[in-house]
Amino acid sequence: MQRTNSIVQPPTNGKLITVLSIDGGGIRGLIPATILEFLEAELQKLDGEDARIADYFDIIAGTSTGGLVTAMLTAPDENRRPLFAAKDIKEFYLQMCPNIFPQDWRSTFKKAFKSIGGPLYDGKCLHNIIEKHLKETKIGDTLTNVVIPTFDIKRLQPIIFSSYEAMEKPHMNAKLSDICMATSAAPTYLPPHHFVTEHNGEMHEFNLIDGGVAANNPTQIAMGVIAKELNRKNPDFPILQPAEYGRYLVISLGTGDCNMGGGYTAEEASKWGLFGWWFNANGSKPLVDIFTQASTDMVDIHLSAVFHNHHVRNNYLRIQEDCLDMTLSPLDKATKENMNSLIEVGNRLLTKTVSKVNLEDGKLIPCRNVTNKEALIEFAKILSHEKRLRDLNSQQRVSNVDPPFCMEKKHYYEAPETISIA
Repeated sequence: MQRTNSIVQPPTNGKLITVLSIDGGGIRGLIPATILEFLEAELQKLDGEDARIADYFDIIAGTSTGGLVTAMLTAPDENRRPLFAAKDIKEFYLQMCPNIFPQDWRSTFKKAFKSIGGPLYDGKCLHNIIEKHLKETKIGDTLTNVVIPTFDIKRLQPIIFSSYEAMEKPHMNAKLSDICMATSAAPTYLPPHHFVTEHNGEMHEFNLIDGGVAANNPTQIAMGVIAKELNRKNPDFPILQPAEYGRYLVISLGTGDCNMGGGYTAEEASKWGLFGWWFNANGSKPLVDIFTQASTDMVDIHLSAVFHNHHVRNNYLRIQEDCLDMTLSPLDKATKENMNSLIEVGNRLLTKTVSKVNLEDGKLIPCRNVTNKEALIEFAKILSHEKRLRDLNSQQRVSNVDPPFCMEKKHYYEAPETISIA
């Protein structure tokens, strides 16, 4: 089987399968962007200023705004290095989002009136920005393997674009710009995106909207792509037993939710008609919020249970703000004040204790005496060691891999010097 164009040495040369996942959330993408800036800075402390996120992950998955961040981290420049460093993503949002989501008519009434006849934004500015940066780059050209979900409104089914599918099915090797426009096309905010790919004279049509309607948290989609490649016996991956979750290292970044910070009561919602479900006085859209939040939380609950039941819960790090103020929840509130507030949310999130989902009620609770910042520092050490191991084994063509290990037993992966953060 032919390899993808990933610059990352395959997992068969190391001990882990590494996954990074970034949720959808519009302008709230500033929250994971802040987390990624910190993680990349830690990797640079270990491996030099040229270190980039794409050098360390076998798969980077992103939905909606997370898909845009994924593209920014993995699309190649003329030197086959990432177009953007993680530290540049925040500035990109701060400069571009006020043009993508102009606030000239930002009152709730004007938004509601405008959306009756179509989406709130025409998407032209977003399309121009994406095409300017990504040009003719295809998903098969990314520097590591990516997974970006969308939803086809004509076929009424999810369409998952990935580096692996692009290799197996040439008609799925679409332009990264088209995929980004599609995954960011949130209903009522931006228009659906239509494009056609061609292979051997056969045309393939896509009518796509935001992948968040199916998988706003794409972590499980990424894990499913890995399972599919294992089933295909892709030689890049080691042969795993079904319960070998200790071989996975997963970082999942959220864009914030209001689970603990307020929502809607049954009493107030009972008075809503079509208009009320579509618009709220604070500028949010209850129906959109509820559907995307439900899919986001269900993925976290499922994966938390899976990693916990296999006694490797420390291999899965979910960083999410579940007390987001309702005034910060709109996907399109691109005011300077709001964007700076979202960056502050990301910075505060780094100082919070690592949390896990309480499987009884689905709420986040502190699970270890360590902050998200400290956990990311340790994950950076693991990622750096894994990269060095793979590079060494690739050079020496070493085929043997150490037995699976369990991070639950030693807090985290035991590198040359034992790492313990509990």
